[in-house]
Amino acid sequence: MKTTTDDKHLSLTPIIHDWVQRLLADKDLLAETVKQENSPVNIQSTMPFRENIATYKTVFDRYALAHKIFFARKANKCLSYAKAAAAAGEGVDTASHKELQQCLEAGIPGEQLILTAAVKNQALLELAVEEHVTIIIDNMDEYESLDSIVRAKEINAKVSIRLGGFAYDNKTLPTRFGFTLIQAYSLISEQIEAHPYLTFKGLHFHLNGYSVEQRVAAIDQCVKLIDKLLAVGIQTQHLDIGGGYLVNYLANRAEWENFQQELKKAVLGQRPALTYQNDALGMVLIDGKLHGEPTVYPYYNEMYKGLFLEKILTSEAPTYQQAIHELIKERSIELRIEPGRSLLDQAGITVARVLFRKQDTEGNLLVGLEMNRTQLKSSSADFLVDPIHITHQAQELQQPVSGFLVGGYCLEQEFLLKRKIQFATYPQIGDLIVFPNTAGYMMHFFESQAHQFALASNVFCNEDLAITNPDKD
Repeated sequence: MKTTTDDKHLSLTPIIHDWVQRLLADKDLLAETVKQENSPVNIQSTMPFRENIATYKTVFDRYALAHKIFFARKANKCLSYAKAAAAAGEGVDTASHKELQQCLEAGIPGEQLILTAAVKNQALLELAVEEHVTIIIDNMDEYESLDSIVRAKEINAKVSIRLGGFAYDNKTLPTRFGFTLIQAYSLISEQIEAHPYLTFKGLHFHLNGYSVEQRVAAIDQCVKLIDKLLAVGIQTQHLDIGGGYLVNYLANRAEWENFQQELKKAVLGQRPALTYQNDALGMVLIDGKLHGEPTVYPYYNEMYKGLFLEKILTSEAPTYQQAIHELIKERSIELRIEPGRSLLDQAGITVARVLFRKQDTEGNLLVGLEMNRTQLKSSSADFLVDPIHITHQAQELQQPVSGFLVGGYCLEQEFLLKRKIQFATYPQIGDLIVFPNTAGYMMHFFESQAHQFALASNVFCNEDLAITNPDKD
């Protein structure tokens, strides 16, 4: 099998929460859980989730800001997190009829829910109206659908207006969502304000990417709109600045930077490949030159979660030359955020069983797991976090070996990770592979049941490592 001495220097060591460390130390419990629930299984905990809520609240409280945290439920389908958010006095951002209905059936009041779904059909809008859920309006067709519903039912509805097209660096930030600032002013002042059944509550935006500077520019322009509305007697109660708060997955900055450098060398043919068939992870090689950067999540970050939010709040708004937190506080506005991934940081792991070992036609070791690639998939070109190999082999028999993890779909590209992985020992059938920190977007966002494979079970671990299945259908 192919191995290289360089592989051992390219670890991407994950940060591991204490509850996961304790669980990994109990090999028998881990093996029994996989046996009971089948492979793969998502083992989760609401402990880190509650800690992450507290982290954000600490930042808001530091600047004495009225605030509300809405968990972006699309990041993980388990209802336990929505319940935990509501129990903490916060809210839930719902993006579909089922997400909204489940939250309501779980006893979460409509006042603690918002509806941001990219597509809102009549049934979804009617449910939101009937349950007094704040509806984020994205386009005029949505507005007109809502208008017809509330007039027919003669019932009031709360709305916020999604904004897009912010100016930044002498350009317009591209987006397929929301109204321009000019369109929003006209809609709010000319139609909503005079509407017998619609009540304007606030403004909303969500920016793609992770730029603090772009968010500051967007907030600055939102405040200008808020002031313009106030000048004609329209009060804005809240400003929702969406999600996209960075997470730090990795323990070592040098490892992350080294991998980036070595990946480029590999694609250029200057060192052995780091990925299957030297996949460039989104970069393009043309005439011997690399173009672009890897299309992957920035897995190592030093400004993340609460630090990321605080950087936004303490940045100066260019129009007003004041800190963002001062602008918000002076106007008595509730500042809202919609974290998904960052509230789920360290809240879950995915565990799968080794079923086979083989070599491909090029001599690469392939380790087959009892799962498919959609059960560990996000928009990132690869999940650049080292998995953990759990084996019952005796220590003296261990000898490192490198290879690739493959899944159950009958496709040539069915690789769970494109990156070559170094195992402490040759994997044995029945060994377990643990993917750390997968609760946010990795477990559920793209999972599918092609080949009629069952979806992974979702179980929860409490402080005493007792395993339960509170979300079982």
